[in-house]
Amino acid sequence: MSAFDPDIRAFYEAYDEAARLGQGYFALEGARTRELLSRHLPPPPARVLDVGGAAGAYALWLAEQGYAVRLVDPVPRHVEQARAASAAARHPLAGAALGDARALEHEDGSADALLLLGPLYHLDAADRGRALREAARVLAPGGVLCAAGISRFASLLDGLRAHVFDDPAFLDIVREDLASGRHLNNTGRIEYFTTAFFHRPEELEAELRAAGFAEVAVYAVEGPGMLLPDFERRWADEAARAVLMEVVRTVEREPSMLGASPHLLGVGRRLRS
Repeated sequence: MSAFDPDIRAFYEAYDEAARLGQGYFALEGARTRELLSRHLPPPPARVLDVGGAAGAYALWLAEQGYAVRLVDPVPRHVEQARAASAAARHPLAGAALGDARALEHEDGSADALLLLGPLYHLDAADRGRALREAARVLAPGGVLCAAGISRFASLLDGLRAHVFDDPAFLDIVREDLASGRHLNNTGRIEYFTTAFFHRPEELEAELRAAGFAEVAVYAVEGPGMLLPDFERRWADEAARAVLMEVVRTVEREPSMLGASPHLLGVGRRLRS
């Protein structure tokens, strides 16, 4: 098992992940992720382990609904932010600690649901397998896994949306994304993300099945909604926002459109013994 990539750690120590879901089209990612979690998680007070939970955006939201949520993340800054937010919350987390998705310090069968909303796209194939097997070990029989991936076409879509193909360095990044699924940013520009491994939708499904999960389904999170012109203005309009959510929801399982969503959510269930 390789050590946690220092470039990835440095990125998250510098990047304000805690504020991301309130910025631009990331608001759609947040709203749709919450919608999908609400649909698939067991009811509270189920035990949820949020692995790679960053500053706690989803963990704290779930705690507010009565879930017993523990958060694990490999970035010290994220854990400190999650603990501070938890201390100020009406419904605090059950715990927040440093940890590695590939070697969880949690007992077998100790969670009713497990979130992997960040780790998989920062791990190579072998380590993704380790993380998914760890998730299966920690989940109780019948427990639910929600695991996020980034589409191999995400950077291409972002380039079309934001005109960053004007930068030849970004075009080179996209070419490598499309060719291999590996995202390498050597430009020093933080907005071009960090080292990552992107999925085709069928690859994410296959990885969950290979780790022993059943009833696997892959959902488009944002769908093509992030390409909406004037996104922020439209998102601020309640009626326009409702239409966008409806349209994205309608095509969330359409095989021919899954790759056009920057984020994918794979959902599976641990087989009962």
